[in-house]
Amino acid sequence: MHWTDGIVGALNHAERLDADLEYFAEHHLKIRPKAGGLVPFKFNPVQRKLHQIIEEQRAKTGMVRVVVLKARQEGVSTYVAGRYYHKTIRKPGFLTAIVAHEKPAVRNLFGLVKRMHDCMPDDVRPVTGASNAEELKFASIDSGYLVSVATEDGAGRSSTAQALHASEAAFWVNLKEQLAALMETVPDLPDTEIIVETTGNQFGDEFHQFWCKALAGENSFKAVFLPWSDDPTYRKALPDDFEMTAEERQLAELHSLDAEQIYWRRCKIADKGDINYFKREYPLTPDEAFLASDFDSFIPHELVLAARKRKGSSIGPLIVGVDPARFGADSTAIAWRRGSGIEKIEKRKHLDTMQVAGWIAQIIRDDKPAKVNIDVGGLGAGIYDRLVEQGYGNFGSGVVNAVNFGSKPVEPPTLDENGRPSGGPENRRAEMWLNVKKALEGAYFALPDSDSLQTDLCGPGYSYTSDGRLRLESKDAMKKRGMPSPDEGDAVALCFSEPGGSPVVANSNFNRPIVYPDVGYA
Repeated sequence: MHWTDGIVGALNHAERLDADLEYFAEHHLKIRPKAGGLVPFKFNPVQRKLHQIIEEQRAKTGMVRVVVLKARQEGVSTYVAGRYYHKTIRKPGFLTAIVAHEKPAVRNLFGLVKRMHDCMPDDVRPVTGASNAEELKFASIDSGYLVSVATEDGAGRSSTAQALHASEAAFWVNLKEQLAALMETVPDLPDTEIIVETTGNQFGDEFHQFWCKALAGENSFKAVFLPWSDDPTYRKALPDDFEMTAEERQLAELHSLDAEQIYWRRCKIADKGDINYFKREYPLTPDEAFLASDFDSFIPHELVLAARKRKGSSIGPLIVGVDPARFGADSTAIAWRRGSGIEKIEKRKHLDTMQVAGWIAQIIRDDKPAKVNIDVGGLGAGIYDRLVEQGYGNFGSGVVNAVNFGSKPVEPPTLDENGRPSGGPENRRAEMWLNVKKALEGAYFALPDSDSLQTDLCGPGYSYTSDGRLRLESKDAMKKRGMPSPDEGDAVALCFSEPGGSPVVANSNFNRPIVYPDVGYA
């Protein structure tokens, strides 16, 4: 070994401590694990997954804006504490704000930071200035921490911070007001970070609305869901007589769970005494994180979840559904359907009529769809007219098909015993969503494995008119209760413009995969 190797090794070590958070955490930070004691902070699989997602966003945008919906005790708060401590001691003038829903939670979060600081090696621990229950200052670099409770007036708003850790946000009082004010303290500049992390609470509450808008791309936050199944410690040794129930077998298949995970879940539900509370604190899907309420979605979550795990056939004509943006934060969403599945969905924001028409024309040229169904309410009418001008319409016999959500259903309603119309969907939009639901109720139809699509498809509620017709909740009604427009869901529905599935293939087998002897599903 040459004498210079030691110098190079020392330089590499110092460089990695500065640039590599996971390396720094393992070598310099101490945490208290669930079993007690003090150990080096080695990332668990959940922390490593979150770190990768955050670093990808930071590399792409220069900033971090993330909302994390999590299961309990996965180490997310510990990760954020380590991440921000690493930044705060390395960057002069860097202020980190920690805000939680109650004083005990704030004390626990700040305790994580102080433990990390107190256990740092003496030669690298920064000099401490002020240190009390509400702040920790590093005098030599003018950096530090402020902590506060979200329910306090003016919590965390008096200073400009470069990083914000907003903990258990689903349980904040007046979340919208509190979070809006706090986010003003963190400027939209490179190297600033806001991480909102929480377990779920109530369906339709302010955090649920915030989460759904992040999924839909209607705010600046990236939605990150961390199910309990990501944590390898959530498992329990099996007793000799263990057998899964039918419901457990289905759950294991849907989520790729092993028997020890299922047994852990069973025991935890028994401890909680209520499966809904278990799901809120230990969700497998984002919708499980929000306690059941009186809201009844038109398409049940279970149907969508099952379809996300299937593989549809790729046989048959391509049908494209286009839901143009109406205004504001809405996105233009386009869905590709072939055979018994939706192949993909794409969304784009801030496109005008000509740009959307150009996007669709490119899809027609490249993908050769049999039909492109466009909602012609609002902006869609101009898009359709432009495509007809370009030769894609051909007076109704071409590839582009105008669909008006508000028009009458294609199929006439059934008749009651007196021969009067009764039942059926109220309009075209309700009719198409009903077609989607019928396809999902079968055993074959597949959807992309997407949380945002699931949120959209399970977003609208429903009711019935006085004469028994199905009324799907409108986009405007959803917005009034704080939920985003279901752009992806409407794009999928437009792929079901006819009862048989499309104007091109209208037969009872359109939603089923093609089966070849001795081969299986196509």
